Amino acid sequence: MATTATAAAGAVTALSLAAPPAAAAPARTTEARPGDACTAADLGTRHPYIRTTEVSPTITHFKGWYVTEGTTGQQTVSTDTTTVITVSVGLDDTIETSFATEALSNVKATVGLDVKLEYTSTSKESNSVTWNLTQPGYYGFYKGTKKVTGTYGSLNCNRAQQDDGSWALEWTEGSGSGSFTTFTTLEEGAVRCQDSVPADSIMARAQALLDCGSAAARADHPAGEVAPTARQKQESQSPTPRPAPADGTSTPRSTASASTTRTALDCSTEAYKIAVPGKPLSWGAPLLADDGVRLRPSSIFSAHLDNWRLCDVTERNGVIEASLWNWGNGGCATVAEQNASTERAVLMTVPCAEDDLQRFYIYRDVPGSSKIGVQNKYTGSMMGYDRYADGEFVRQYSSGRQDGSGTFDLTGV
Repeated sequence: MATTATAAAGAVTALSLAAPPAAAAPARTTEARPGDACTAADLGTRHPYIRTTEVSPTITHFKGWYVTEGTTGQQTVSTDTTTVITVSVGLDDTIETSFATEALSNVKATVGLDVKLEYTSTSKESNSVTWNLTQPGYYGFYKGTKKVTGTYGSLNCNRAQQDDGSWALEWTEGSGSGSFTTFTTLEEGAVRCQDSVPADSIMARAQALLDCGSAAARADHPAGEVAPTARQKQESQSPTPRPAPADGTSTPRSTASASTTRTALDCSTEAYKIAVPGKPLSWGAPLLADDGVRLRPSSIFSAHLDNWRLCDVTERNGVIEASLWNWGNGGCATVAEQNASTERAVLMTVPCAEDDLQRFYIYRDVPGSSKIGVQNKYTGSMMGYDRYADGEFVRQYSSGRQDGSGTFDLTGV
């Protein structure tokens, strides 16, 4: 295994601990925005910010219905499903992580609409519509909503050089971007071709779906259901596109198997401990294959299981990307593929392979400080732990740990 210093190791040299730590930026008091100040405790966290939004009136249930003289009054009609909208954020279509929930809350504030903030689908809604009809004619019974889609980015705390040459911690655009879908409360009603309706409304969308220029719309019918027009059939067969799976996957994940050993990791010569600041516990790799990375005290008996090397290092916009190779067991840190979308999944070590699940971003404090935050490249989640205790697992958290327990010290040994 190669251990010679390379140009990549030069990026690691930027972690120099020689100078005294600079003063931390003041704590933020408002929602994080690119360029806002953050603190060392924020290094292990991330937040979503909304890049773009689009609001589209969408019909989810529809049925054409003919009303004749003598059949007016209250009618209850079972509609057909035309479009199914499911709430999702990136890969998270169950909305079980704090990052996804925060993203949808930001969407609500951005568009000023009362959108769904939890996992649900329009198909869970009853398809029955009850409406009082006062005039005969060709009606569209409908349910509809305002579908809200768009894109989001991820903000991470990292050091940034100021115009005067000093350094400060700022919220900067980090790894993790993607698409979201949500919707507002469903509306229901009935509309005729000759009704005057507000433009770009759910009712207008239902009226357009009536296909008023078609022969079916112009013909007389017996009271009751009217067979779907060609346009209505086409609409009901058009699936709703799923948002692009880009949460934490701004670059495609490598398809190499985690069991395929990489023969030439290019690692820094220096080894590091990834430790809890000011306390004796640090990341320790497991001896058993089915165990995870745990917080452990360092000692002469640690057998280098608490020593890590940064390998295949690159740096972009001040953020280091690296594989974390353990000196003690020769494995690389990873999140198991089957647990990639699981909140609090345990960090493991496995044979090193070309796989984004084994790649990590390292966000750094100002020069002179050893404090860092660690983020998995593929999942976008930050590394942290539930409580400070010997043997506690290191886990992934979609938004990190807001109490600062996702900030570590990267110190040379």
